[in-house]
Amino acid sequence: MFICRISRKVSKLSKMIANLNKFVVLSHVVYDKSKVVQNPFSISLNVRCFRSSRLAFNAESSLVESIQSSSGIASRVSRSAKTEAQVVLFDYLHSTRGFNFMDAEHISKNSPHFLHNLLSKIDPEKDVAKSLSKFFRYNPINEFEPFLESLGLCPGEIASLVPQRLMFLADDSVMLDNFRILCDYGIPRIKMGKMYKEVREIFGYDYGILASELQAYENLGLSKLIVIKFVSCCPSLLVGGVDSDFAAVLERFKALGMKKDEIGGFVSCKGMYNWGRMLDTLDFLERVGYTEEQFCDLFKTNPTLLFQGSGKKVYVLFGRLLKLGLEMNKVYSLFIQNPHILSVNGTKNLCKSLDFLFDIAMQSEDIAHIVSTHMELMGLYSLKGPKTVCRELNIKKDELCQIIKANPLKWFTVASKSEVQRRMQVARKHPSTYIEKTTFLLRLGYLENSDEMLKALKQFRGRGDQLQERFDCLVNAGLDSNVVKNLIKHAPMVLNQSKHVLERKIDCLKNWLGYPLESVVAFPAYLCYEMERINQRFSMYAWLRERGAAKAMLSLSTVLACSDARFVKYFVEVHPEGPAKWESLKKSSSNSV
Repeated sequence: MFICRISRKVSKLSKMIANLNKFVVLSHVVYDKSKVVQNPFSISLNVRCFRSSRLAFNAESSLVESIQSSSGIASRVSRSAKTEAQVVLFDYLHSTRGFNFMDAEHISKNSPHFLHNLLSKIDPEKDVAKSLSKFFRYNPINEFEPFLESLGLCPGEIASLVPQRLMFLADDSVMLDNFRILCDYGIPRIKMGKMYKEVREIFGYDYGILASELQAYENLGLSKLIVIKFVSCCPSLLVGGVDSDFAAVLERFKALGMKKDEIGGFVSCKGMYNWGRMLDTLDFLERVGYTEEQFCDLFKTNPTLLFQGSGKKVYVLFGRLLKLGLEMNKVYSLFIQNPHILSVNGTKNLCKSLDFLFDIAMQSEDIAHIVSTHMELMGLYSLKGPKTVCRELNIKKDELCQIIKANPLKWFTVASKSEVQRRMQVARKHPSTYIEKTTFLLRLGYLENSDEMLKALKQFRGRGDQLQERFDCLVNAGLDSNVVKNLIKHAPMVLNQSKHVLERKIDCLKNWLGYPLESVVAFPAYLCYEMERINQRFSMYAWLRERGAAKAMLSLSTVLACSDARFVKYFVEVHPEGPAKWESLKKSSSNSV
């Protein structure tokens, strides 16, 4: 009996030593690990000290758990535990708290941090559903925390936004009413976190005000989808009635021949928009001499001028060029010839190029000459710093200055970054074609000097004017320009078809196959298949439909995308006469519909 008692004490002591070692490793403060290993007797003394003082030992355990939690050691829970926790939270919100089905489901599936905290309060290895249900029975939660997280807010942002004296969402009925108005209008819930954080007052509007604010923007001539995009990206538009500066910007673009809805394609939720400054930029360009025709050329080739940075850098760039001694008329013509310069990246690259030349002590008149002759390259490419270039060439700055004055193109060769040098080689072989193609891609929303731009230059075949012609073909067929932009970004091979081929396939889709034009949005690859394949397969499909052997209006992808063997199995062999008909169609098929 005595030996058993000793054995149990030794076992307990071993466990405490193991805990203490873990504490030593994680805290790096309480003990010097090397001393602990060298002097095991000191461990037993320290363990006894911790044992005699329960408060100290609990503090040690708490610190260990805290460190483990922050490092992810104690936070690992199985996927099944998380799924069970979602179900329990949904049931609590829906059945116990009376949330409607959609709200309860969205919150439970989009608040992972809150669920993680819940699971930390129970043992995730045991029956999660039973443990959490019991926890909810005695511990009502602050419903604002999972609610705000489900709206797209980060955990660090939520603490300052949770009401101090409220726990239940139902206690803030005004906020809930406005939240549901936004939901019913079609604004994605995941975007509402940004709106709640930036303009919280819109969630405090009296009943009916928020709906009237949204309707007011539709009254400006914007479609509902575009209103949703604008207020999601720039929620301040919903404060204080229709933003007069925003309305003025819309009217200015309309006067330039652009559709109001088209402007929505240049807005991103990652940007910050100052409509007043945009209007000031338009006024500034008008004052310095831009005619209506020049405005049209400028904004049709680069409408992102205002929407990236709200036009702030336009003033800076104009001022720097005028200080070089360039005449106002020369500056105008340079920007008309090189509209991409006025984009955010173009402005940044040009300013850095100017800094480079000033850094090597080049005279202003020489810099002005280089800007006049090579402005498009200065704005299109990012360059290394002067010190880096001098170190690589083993020359001094004054020598580099003379090299660039003698041959500015040499400057781009030696100073361009490796990725840019590859693009330079393409640009030098066919400079006009390259610039036209790049300009077209900029209009689609690609960023200069980005990996996506480089990839797109390889994917799209044809000159810039040809690509624009094919783009316009899809718009003229009836698709919204923003829809076409998204379609092309997901399926760039569509624009590798000629205008004639695109028109033929669209006509076939609508007038022979009987499908709506919007079908190509879901399956843009339709426009890339050969007419022979389209003709053969849909002729076979139509033949089957006439005999009741196939469902009506199957998706384009179901008929076209499957392999030949699968098509024969499901569209040919399903009818006794199918194989003979299929052979007949293949023999008589032609490229005409």
